[in-house]
Amino acid sequence: MAASLRRERARAGLSLSELAKRAGIAKSTLSQLESAVGNPSMETIWALAVVLGVPFGALVEPPDHAVQVIRAGEGAVLHSEQSSYAATLLSVGPAGARRDLYRVAMEPGTVRASEPHIPGTVEHVVVAAGRVQAGPRGAEVELGPGDYLSFRGDLAHTYEAMVPGTRFTLVMQHV
Repeated sequence: MAASLRRERARAGLSLSELAKRAGIAKSTLSQLESAVGNPSMETIWALAVVLGVPFGALVEPPDHAVQVIRAGEGAVLHSEQSSYAATLLSVGPAGARRDLYRVAMEPGTVRASEPHIPGTVEHVVVAAGRVQAGPRGAEVELGPGDYLSFRGDLAHTYEAMVPGTRFTLVMQHV
């Protein structure tokens, strides 16, 4: 993440101080992230991505391999500070495609409240197990296994597991 963050900050022409200020994080935290020290929360990475105007996956890039297998329970898991939401980035969209693919695990009891992502973001959800209530704030719908939902991710939105063991696939499309 460190190299990607430095690259995107330079591309945006922002100083360390200015990016930290706009993202609402401490300058020392941002400096540590650019030095590959620390383990940022999902909220921190999203805040940086929004300020930089890039998809989440542009900052969290898995290695590029001709064939990639990520087994269930494997992969780098990003945790929310606000809820039991844990997302594993499975695939970053190639140049021009601008999409990221996640496997998400949630447990009941907390809500993952998400601020708007970069303009043009669309979220696609397919439920594998359990039940999840998701969508734009105030217009959430409950989904069960096999259900599909698509909504604008550039609006404030939420995810909430309704039963234990809720699992779904999330595709973030950035148009």
